[in-house]
Amino acid sequence: MATNNKKTSSSTIAKNKKARFNFAIEEQLQAGLSLEGWEVKSLRANKAQLTESYVIIKKNEAWLIGSNITPLQSASNIENSDSSRTRKILLHRKEIDRFKGLIDRKGYTLVALDLHWGNGKAKINIGLAKGKKQHDKRQASKDRDWERRKARTIKSFNKH
Repeated sequence: MATNNKKTSSSTIAKNKKARFNFAIEEQLQAGLSLEGWEVKSLRANKAQLTESYVIIKKNEAWLIGSNITPLQSASNIENSDSSRTRKILLHRKEIDRFKGLIDRKGYTLVALDLHWGNGKAKINIGLAKGKKQHDKRQASKDRDWERRKARTIKSFNKH
């Protein structure tokens, strides 16, 4: 029996926790991110934030808007570093065209889910999302609470 001993170096830098609460994620895709040198250094120090970030497609290119990468104090060109600049997302033409067609439908958007390292390169997971209504958010909270209570009950039952 053959086993795969190939290790993947994938560690999370930043997550957009609100994205899964506010949106129903229907499909997700991993993409590359075009960064400057000081941004890579800041990512290695986990100085990134994706809370209000989203993706737009303009002129057949995908752009990440609203992300924040705080520059390190030791960066040499700190005076001309914009922490919330628009960053280019690296996708194939087919993927861009497919997502552009999907977000043209009513209610769909592209959101940034998380930023992580993949084989030494900064990667971003983007998701095709549809906004949740208020009652959907309440139901998700109720389901999550029920799962917690159920797990606690089972754990306490197994102790005795």
